[in-house]
Formats: sequence, structure tokens, C-alpha cells
Amino acid sequence: MEQRISIKDLEPNAYKAMFELEKYIASTNLSKILMELIKIRASQINGCAYCIEIHTADALKNGENQKRIFALSAWWESPLFSEKEKAVLSITEEVSFISKNGLTNRTFQNAKNHLTDNEIAQIIMQIGIINLWNRIAISTHMFHKE
Repeated sequence: MEQRISIKDLEPNAYKAMFELEKYIASTNLSKILMELIKIRASQINGCAYCIEIHTADALKNGENQKRIFALSAWWESPLFSEKEKAVLSITEEVSFISKNGLTNRTFQNAKNHLTDNEIAQIIMQIGIINLWNRIAISTHMFHKE
């Protein structure tokens, strides 16, 4: 599959703004592992092989366990994830599938049992940016070059 266009080259200021948002999110207190789980799970939902490959590698570099990555597509059934992580992954799914039911009160209230309001806001921003990256990668046919 050949890349269609390079938004990075055509609209470098847009890319720069996205990287600034990524840099901000990385400066928060969210753990690197949690951020990578969000990125991987959203990318699985969206079918973005490019992002799955990148963020799986990043998660492993940051100390994530392969077993947990393998179980991520069925996180709700897995004992490998904490209740906090499950709350975050539930938000990830509902925000990535926003047109279905939005972010439900049940999921939001459960998240408040494990996260501060600021953390919830940061998680929603992380989910939003990875969904945008997924859309860019899929629509332009980005692929990982070894």
C-alpha cells in the first residue's frame, strides 16, 4: 500500500500543533504505560496497524508486559488489568466509539472512583489525540518503515 499524501509535509504547522499537544500530555502525571495502553486500545478499535505497531513497541520499551498487550483486546475479561486501568480502558472505548452512547454516566462515575477530574480530562485529551493520529494514518495510508 502506497502512502497517499504526507500531511506532515503538506501541513507542517498542523503536525507541530499535534506534537505540542502530545508533549503537554506527556508532561502530566499520567503514567507512560497507561498512556500507551490508551494508544494501543484506541488503535485496535480504529484498525490502525501503523499506530498499533508504534505504541506496542513504545509500551514494551517503557516496561509493559507482553501478556498484558496480548490481553488488551479483551481487557474487561482479563485479571491482568487493575480496576483503575479498566476504568481508563472503558473511557477509551466509549470515547473512541463516541457516536454510540457518548461517555456514559456509569463509566464516568466509575472513573471518578479511581481518577481525579484532572486525570479524566487528560485521559480524554490522550484518547482524542490518538484517535486523530489513527485517522491521519489510516486515511493517508501511512505505514511503518523498518
